[in-house]
Amino acid sequence: MNTMNLTLKIWRQPNAKAKGEMKSYKISGINDHMSFLEMLDVLNEDLQKKNEDPVVFDHDCREGICGSCSLVINGRPHGPQQTTTCQLHMRSFKDGDTIYIEPWRAKAFPVIKDLMVDRSAFDRIQHSGGYVSVNTGSAQDANNLPIGKEIADEAFNSATCIGCGACVAACKNASAMLFVSAKISQLAMLPQGQAERKKRAESMVAQMDAEGFGACTNTGACSAECPKEISMANIAMMNREYLGAKLTSEAV
Repeated sequence: MNTMNLTLKIWRQPNAKAKGEMKSYKISGINDHMSFLEMLDVLNEDLQKKNEDPVVFDHDCREGICGSCSLVINGRPHGPQQTTTCQLHMRSFKDGDTIYIEPWRAKAFPVIKDLMVDRSAFDRIQHSGGYVSVNTGSAQDANNLPIGKEIADEAFNSATCIGCGACVAACKNASAMLFVSAKISQLAMLPQGQAERKKRAESMVAQMDAEGFGACTNTGACSAECPKEISMANIAMMNREYLGAKLTSEAV
């Protein structure tokens, strides 16, 4: 076990309308086996002992499942490894390092306070069509569903998206197309999603645009930083789904 002394440059901002700034904090005796969030917990304990306002950051499961731990660390979403922030450990850093910690930077993700942002735009996109609401009857035995293994695997890969927003933070246009395409592709490949397939593509893309996310840059930064390695092939599928829906739309 090794310990390290670090300098933390952290974005502090009281609310979305207030002016934010980077503030510097010294922290010592950090165990290299700690997770990144545990290190922030130690910092906040020190700040509270000094009667200073602790740093606000979002987290929940701390198991890499929920996607809440949205931080930009040294310029990269979730830090130097392709994982969630809660699964990033301090052994990824060295004694004496200066670490820059910022929130997601996107108009559609306004700052709530410090490092916590409002990602409810993703919820509204999901609510616009990322579900199955038709009456499909009672559940069938899984082996009776006519889904080929290759298609099932692709649908599962898309379904692993945890909606953390790293794709948005990595994109220079703050595009949400990797997230939206994963949700559209997942259901488009399964028989349960066919009844609402066209409506889903139109509704979710329209809501994405209404939230103020940018266009895809095709640089691949989204997939490269995604902790679940969602493929950009989903974006191509979403574009096909959307174009097909618009060409055959019955809307006037």
